[in-house]
Amino acid sequence: MKICSVRYKDGGKNYYFTYEDQLKLNKNVTVVVDTEKGEQFAKVTEPFVEKVEKIDISEMKSVKRISTKKDYNTYLHNLKEAESALQYIRDLVKREELNMRVIDAHFTLDRKQLIFNFVADERIDFRNIVKELAAKYKTRIELHQMGVRDKSKEIGGVGICGRSLCCSSFLSGIEAISINMAKNQNLPLNPSKINGACGRLLCCLAYEDEVYEEHRTHLPKMGSTVKTEDGEGKVVSLDILKKKYSVNIKGEIFEYEVE
Repeated sequence: MKICSVRYKDGGKNYYFTYEDQLKLNKNVTVVVDTEKGEQFAKVTEPFVEKVEKIDISEMKSVKRISTKKDYNTYLHNLKEAESALQYIRDLVKREELNMRVIDAHFTLDRKQLIFNFVADERIDFRNIVKELAAKYKTRIELHQMGVRDKSKEIGGVGICGRSLCCSSFLSGIEAISINMAKNQNLPLNPSKINGACGRLLCCLAYEDEVYEEHRTHLPKMGSTVKTEDGEGKVVSLDILKKKYSVNIKGEIFEYEVE
């Protein structure tokens, strides 16, 4: 058995599936995969993945087949039906005066399930609209509440850097970001500087964190007392990326570089 990664939509998260060698998958080939929700139409992003951390291969679902023209036509039909379903549920939400915003809708390829993603600031009782949706579309209905990061990924926007949001343009997954990453990089702990459009810590804090961590191991700590060739003094500033630090020795500032 081999492992491949696929995406259900452009810019989406990578999911991993096993497949038989005779399928001979290539990058960007569309396939039909078996999931807990039913069959899904997907595109191969990596035809051969050597190992997937924290996922047991015995627990992975499989690629059923390379998609056919019929599969593709069904996929396009489902997309059109999902647009109609999205407008329908928004009308129901407005009628019921529910404090929620439905972001998108999609059918599984075999139409065993119709899934809606929504955002809300509180717990929502949507049982009435689920009953109406099930009666209309004759399939299982699932409403999934999204987090603020997922919302930004779906909607998109422009970050404080002036570029399109990383999560909606190229990131395939959302990493865990911690305040320690900002501290490691000596960034001001000002929410307007280190928070993204979603209101959470910037995803880009993780991009260089490993380098900062490595460089910091070679540098003295801020405020510590060190002995230098010019005498003993207190560390008053760090340039982590350049591996430089400044020391106050009897009122005079000296700069040093770590080899």
